[in-house]
Amino acid sequence: MVYKYDFLIIGAGVSGMSYALKVARAKKGKICIICKTSLDEANTSFAQGGVASVTNFEVDNFEKHIEDTIVAGDNISDRTAVEMVVRNAPEQIRELVDWGINFDKNEDGTFDLHREGGHSEFRILHHADDTGAEIQRGLMEAVRKNPYIDVKENHFAVEIITQHHIGARVTRRTSCINCYGAYVLNPDTQKVDTYLSKVTLMCTGGCGAVYQTTTNPIIATGDGEAMVYRAKGTVQDMEFVQFHPTALYSPGDTHPAFLITEAMRGYGAILRLPTGESFMEKYDPRLSLAPRDIVARAIDNEMKIHGLSHVCLDVTHKNPEETRQHFPNIYVKCKTMGIDITKDYIPVRPAAHYMCGGIKVDYNACSSIQRLYAIGECSCTGLHGGNRLASNSLIEAVVYADVAAKHSLEHVDLYDFNEQIPEWDDEGTMTNEEKVLITQSVKEVGEIMSNYVGIVRSNLRLKRAWDRLDMLYEETENLFRRVKASRDICELRNMINVGYLITRQAIERKECRGLHYTTDYPVHAYDKKD
Repeated sequence: MVYKYDFLIIGAGVSGMSYALKVARAKKGKICIICKTSLDEANTSFAQGGVASVTNFEVDNFEKHIEDTIVAGDNISDRTAVEMVVRNAPEQIRELVDWGINFDKNEDGTFDLHREGGHSEFRILHHADDTGAEIQRGLMEAVRKNPYIDVKENHFAVEIITQHHIGARVTRRTSCINCYGAYVLNPDTQKVDTYLSKVTLMCTGGCGAVYQTTTNPIIATGDGEAMVYRAKGTVQDMEFVQFHPTALYSPGDTHPAFLITEAMRGYGAILRLPTGESFMEKYDPRLSLAPRDIVARAIDNEMKIHGLSHVCLDVTHKNPEETRQHFPNIYVKCKTMGIDITKDYIPVRPAAHYMCGGIKVDYNACSSIQRLYAIGECSCTGLHGGNRLASNSLIEAVVYADVAAKHSLEHVDLYDFNEQIPEWDDEGTMTNEEKVLITQSVKEVGEIMSNYVGIVRSNLRLKRAWDRLDMLYEETENLFRRVKASRDICELRNMINVGYLITRQAIERKECRGLHYTTDYPVHAYDKKD
């Protein structure tokens, strides 16, 4: 089956839906959102903390937010990208509110602002402790009501289409690669359909599922980064994997690990050992409010020193009623485990949380492949540099959705559908035995990445990861050529590709920088003396 859309959107979180709504206003063509699960299962729904934006100009300003972002990014953020996001944030907040999204307010009508690690001021807009779910709810309602937007739920994008598929030789040196749409797996027919488009947007979210312990849902398999890499597009800064310092520790839990929002530390929670001793004063003068990379490494180090499976977050000194009011979902979740957070310590440990790198884009969200845009966590805008400042991700998504919508609307009329694209070759069969092989390989990827490419790395560990992933890659590609395309094997391919990219780019960065910490290069390369 062949479908034609002017705007093809692969992914359905805050990035994809806000872009769709912005494009739909122009009424310049048909829009389709490809969603690999249902709309409400996007990574956005799992974001607890909030959205960073300067709104209280009496005490805060753009310059402070810009500086906080660059410092957290270990001074390798793209300043132009940072300024663009920070200065456009208030306007995008107003648009989110116009779409029906509710942020908590004080009695006087001003936003109730939180403060999180790395921020010099209170500037985090939130909805209790489930901000992502509220944003997803508001955007879903707006998208479902919009007659110009088709939503294909439980559909899976297998590959983006380029001139490679009509016989042209495409390499990483090809000067002009064009995207003509995507091949998409239909869950009802189990056939791969052809979606031709004039403009394609990649917004597939994160890749935390390549690690054993992650706050991401199991669908976060790095599909966008992998598809663009296979299409010879530029993917960079993948070594910068952010581990959230405080995921709820629960023995035997599968991912996603339940996130204990950074806003709780902004509220006054203190990191302690199970014995009650605080430890962040040994690592950073900002204590529990230091940037995430510092806090995650500190917790990792304390766990290794003391042989612990977790450390603790203490909020027992705060007003119990206020605590329950600010963090109702965390309170309820912990109660199910027999933990009353107003009286008991919360057991926490780091978990893979956010990818700061991804598909390289310019200030209009254009990738290195013509007619292909990328926004959200799968993209690399330069905003985050070596480490993402807390709550900058959601605002980055809506700001770049705005610039991508404006740019693509200006250019969509210049493009035509490519009618020469062949249909997908769906030869092959899949047996139950082969499904077992896929399941085992997914498990191996998680073990490799967690053991060798985690919070602390070394050349030896990275080399071992490279070798193991190379073997899995060969096995999986051989299997993929013999069987029909299925979501299981496509996700496995993507996970292996992403694991390889993280590992390779970690090997190439011969310094400690931001989220990339290696025992072989303990200081910044530019600090070394001859």
